[in-house]
Amino acid sequence: MAPFDLWLCFLAAAAAAAAAQQLPGTWEVLVENAGIASMHSAVTRLGTVVLLDRTDIGPSQLSLPPGRCRVDPTDRLLPKQDCYAHSVLFDPSSLEIRPLTVQTDTWCSSGQFLPDGTLLQTGGDLDGLRKIRTFRASSEPADWLELSSPELLAGRWYSTNQILPDGSVIIVGGRAAPTVEFYPPRPATPRAFPFLATAADPQMDNLYPYVHLLPDGHLFVFANTRAVLYDAASGAVLHEYPPLPGGPRNFPSAGSSAMLALSGDFSAAEVLVCGGAQYGAFVQRAADAPAGATCGRINAMATAPAWAVEAMPFPRIMGDMVMLPTGEVLIINGAMAGAQGFGLAQDPCLHPVLYRPTEPQGLRFMTLTPSEVPRMYHSTANLLPDGRVLVAGSNPHQFYSFDGPFPTELRLEAFSPEYLSPDRANLRPAVAAAPEKVRYGEKFQVEVTTELPVVGILEVNLASAPFATHSFSQGQRLVKLVVSPPAPAAELTSHRYTVACVAPPSGKVAPPGFYMAFVVNQGVPSVARWIQVLL
Repeated sequence: MAPFDLWLCFLAAAAAAAAAQQLPGTWEVLVENAGIASMHSAVTRLGTVVLLDRTDIGPSQLSLPPGRCRVDPTDRLLPKQDCYAHSVLFDPSSLEIRPLTVQTDTWCSSGQFLPDGTLLQTGGDLDGLRKIRTFRASSEPADWLELSSPELLAGRWYSTNQILPDGSVIIVGGRAAPTVEFYPPRPATPRAFPFLATAADPQMDNLYPYVHLLPDGHLFVFANTRAVLYDAASGAVLHEYPPLPGGPRNFPSAGSSAMLALSGDFSAAEVLVCGGAQYGAFVQRAADAPAGATCGRINAMATAPAWAVEAMPFPRIMGDMVMLPTGEVLIINGAMAGAQGFGLAQDPCLHPVLYRPTEPQGLRFMTLTPSEVPRMYHSTANLLPDGRVLVAGSNPHQFYSFDGPFPTELRLEAFSPEYLSPDRANLRPAVAAAPEKVRYGEKFQVEVTTELPVVGILEVNLASAPFATHSFSQGQRLVKLVVSPPAPAAELTSHRYTVACVAPPSGKVAPPGFYMAFVVNQGVPSVARWIQVLL
């Protein structure tokens, strides 16, 4: 290459680096080696994070304590004794990692938090196909509990869980399982859900269906390119929505979905579905097939719902959608070509994108600071109580492999959105007092302190803690509470306010359980307080 060409390349690289530095958001590597590659993740009510891979994957890089080894004669790599951790508990405040013991295979399983804060974990492959597991975070060292009874009524591999208004959980679909069932168990047999079967195609594309609980109590269920309104109580399909153009969106075609923040009188619920692979990329193993770049948005409770389609700045598969405390959606992780599966994607999408739902169409997407770590197949993203987003995993290989362009990734990173930038620190509120528990429709107060006088409304927003896996956060929702303007607190303390709030009206709007309660001041969220919403 000629010297002039080298100089041009240098200038281009310098310009790209400078542009990246000017984009919003910052990255930080929290842990260089978490010991496992996280396929699934969930934030507990204590602020710790459960990271979960699969068994039957061979040695991880973290050993179990003595006496906790797993024995599985059918294990292809460690048939006699597996003394390696395949799940860990991570504490973001101390950066400590503690190995957890899981006995049955959790590959491509599902999960959801129960009203008491217990993590319900269902299904998987091989000996885990019908298993139910629980993890209950506590001040004492906790571990996975494998239930001997009940078991799932059908084998659930690539299924989706959603908590319902009464606190029970519906478990939807899975490979060769176009049915639903419930936890705690209801009927003696799985209930047929023919929509899932008709949504399948020769490369499946109906797995890990996107399930959202609408504030009228019905379920919005999306698979492939189609969606229906489903009555979980009766099993009836109440409405079929128009197909979403742009190709398949579910596993293995790897789009993502989120329900936008619920607010006001809770009479509307907008669902966002973004990205996906070209049809055929999975079966043809076309790792270079360009991904889709469109998002569809629909008001699922409208009289005549229709999709509005817009384009993202980057094509993306395997992106994770994280509801931020502000009501904006972070789209992060993934690739720009291929499909889900081992070695079926390339060209990582390193730039997160912020989706701002209240902006006019055409101005909703903001490109953010890129990561230096590709997060491909089997990666996750979760909102933390301090407002950061924990990013984990990436293992586009059947087993652990640290060679090649996309090695198994053991680092844990945190992405800090622009609202955590130093120039906004004086806007960040702090929660001085809040109730630990509230009941539906209850009026309560939150006391807040700020560095500067408050201008305008302080929002109080409840964010669920979802179960993140395979580009979809099961059970994710953000509820903006009805609040009154902040009033100076009685103590006459400088910049201390009382915000009068009304709890969600019912479990249809916010199913019972633990929520991160964020106070948001001019787009800047506090550190959350955990509030349990009770039936």
